Amino acid sequence: MADAAGERVLIWGAGAIGGTVGAFLRRDGADVCFVDVVPEHVAAIRDPARGLRISGPVAEFTVSAPAMLPAEVRGSWNRIFLCVKAHHTEEACRALAPHLSPEGYVLSLQNGLCERVIAGIVGPARTIGAFVNFGADYMEPGHILLGNRAAVVLGELDGQETPRLQALLATLRRFEPDAILTNDIHAYLWGKLGYGAMLFAQALGQSGIADSFARPELESAFRRLGEEAVTVALAEGATPRGFNGFDPDAFRPGAPPAAARASIAAMEHFNRGSAKTHSGIWRDLAVRRRRTEVDMQVLPVIEAGAAHGIPCPGLRKLAAMIHDIEDGRRPMTDDNLLELIP
Repeated sequence: MADAAGERVLIWGAGAIGGTVGAFLRRDGADVCFVDVVPEHVAAIRDPARGLRISGPVAEFTVSAPAMLPAEVRGSWNRIFLCVKAHHTEEACRALAPHLSPEGYVLSLQNGLCERVIAGIVGPARTIGAFVNFGADYMEPGHILLGNRAAVVLGELDGQETPRLQALLATLRRFEPDAILTNDIHAYLWGKLGYGAMLFAQALGQSGIADSFARPELESAFRRLGEEAVTVALAEGATPRGFNGFDPDAFRPGAPPAAARASIAAMEHFNRGSAKTHSGIWRDLAVRRRRTEVDMQVLPVIEAGAAHGIPCPGLRKLAAMIHDIEDGRRPMTDDNLLELIP
């Protein structure tokens, strides 16, 4: 089985993001192979009688495909889609590097600024960035819930529009028909960090994303988190891009509160339409009982802010509260979010 470009795709990390994208490509006839660290998940995907099931309002289907544990990988690939949690990026990238062909690339389908880590291992020329915002959850081995469609953006790190990027866009449009290219992927990645800070706040409690955005008493808390992230991004030379209701300009220093209020309402509206009601961060804490990506998404913003002399008290408080929950020192209650109000 070969895809339109005649190239195989190796999905490294077959969870919510990697499993979803890979399943759609596999269903469309692409030559896809999955790698994951969960033996039960690997066994389900490669079992013709079971396979990888995608459920939810977007699509309902099941595919089976070759799947392996990292130690079982052999051979080389031109296209490796890295889809592990951000804090596992370095470990995963070092494991996949021997299987990346000299002319190949790693596509980061992750949250955070993982492209920096990947480029440091395989080289900038063999790294492509991406921004994704669709909602998916790993439910159990062999089963992923796809809650909604949302933005998918691809870009070379140096901003060029290359033939390989055009070919990659054609591949990803087999999953998301509205996927686009950008000459400034960093703008989208920084935008996601601002939005992501608000999702970390939601994860402190029990209410879903839309219900958290709908709480009027939390408006100033969300506004402060967004403003701190956007202020740091601007100091870093990035101009954050908006998506799916999130408007970075509404959180610029000096922006009127009404602008942030409108963006928060737009984010609430967008998330109301998703079958994925809670963030992946919340699931890490409440369901899977594991560490979150806070050290790869919130701490880099704080550290960059410190380098520019920008205090980030809201983000610092947020990171500390997430760590408290991770370490069992704080219960997950909606009242936690009230502590973020300035």
